[in-house]
Amino acid sequence: MRTLLKEVQGIDWGDAAIMNCKWKGPRLRDVLLRAGVTSSLDRDLYVAFSCYQVQCQEDDWFGSSVELKRCLDEDMDAILALEMNGSPLTPNHGYPVRVVLPGIAGARWVKWLDRITVQDHESSNFYQQRDYKVLPPDAVDSASAEPYWDRTPAMCDMPINSVVAVPGDGETVHLSESSTLEVKGYAVPHGADGPVTGVQVSADGGQTWVDAEIEGSSLERKWCWVLWRAKVRVEKGTGKQVLSRAFDRGGNVQQEHSQWNLRGVGYNGYGRASDLIVV
Repeated sequence: MRTLLKEVQGIDWGDAAIMNCKWKGPRLRDVLLRAGVTSSLDRDLYVAFSCYQVQCQEDDWFGSSVELKRCLDEDMDAILALEMNGSPLTPNHGYPVRVVLPGIAGARWVKWLDRITVQDHESSNFYQQRDYKVLPPDAVDSASAEPYWDRTPAMCDMPINSVVAVPGDGETVHLSESSTLEVKGYAVPHGADGPVTGVQVSADGGQTWVDAEIEGSSLERKWCWVLWRAKVRVEKGTGKQVLSRAFDRGGNVQQEHSQWNLRGVGYNGYGRASDLIVV
């Protein structure tokens, strides 16, 4: 399902634009403290990350920034990654060093890191100032969006979300002997509010919900996705749909839809597999 609400001026990322892996490197907090930054500094400061290795489509360099207090918070687990999944970073993943900011939008995780700056303003980079912002619904085109760019905060925390991965849209599926359909997917918590504490699945448009089984230990998944599965009863026929919704430790609950915005960023409406043929 390419367009659920209405068209956006964005990229068709889809449900698979996510990765879940292990990162290793020094804590960003330790590096900042070693450089002389202290927690007693003005709390309105920012940490800016810059890469000058490649020219971007809309700027000559790539940069981002987050609040200093988040970078100094031990519970936020921000690191400067040197390894991924037990091996040195590859060029595609940011070798020799990249920023890893758990719970924060990937647009802030600068690869090929050249410089870290503590400053009293956000990064001036295009992708911090003019992209990755949830603009209000009345910003419907480039012209009407113009006055909102400077007034809208940059995306930071990722929203709670879940995805129905199996079955996929338009698939023909076969019911089991018990007349149920097995549904599988993943879910992620809101920002630092992990772990995901529950996922529910519905096959009747959200009238009733079935609790899904979540794999793994809750102690290991504050920041990461969880994989889940559930068995639901679905009537045979065409045009069937399965929905999912997630819950996390912070009390966040995935809603049916989230705010439409021009760039299409941060959407976290119900996970769904649509147009199923059930036989």
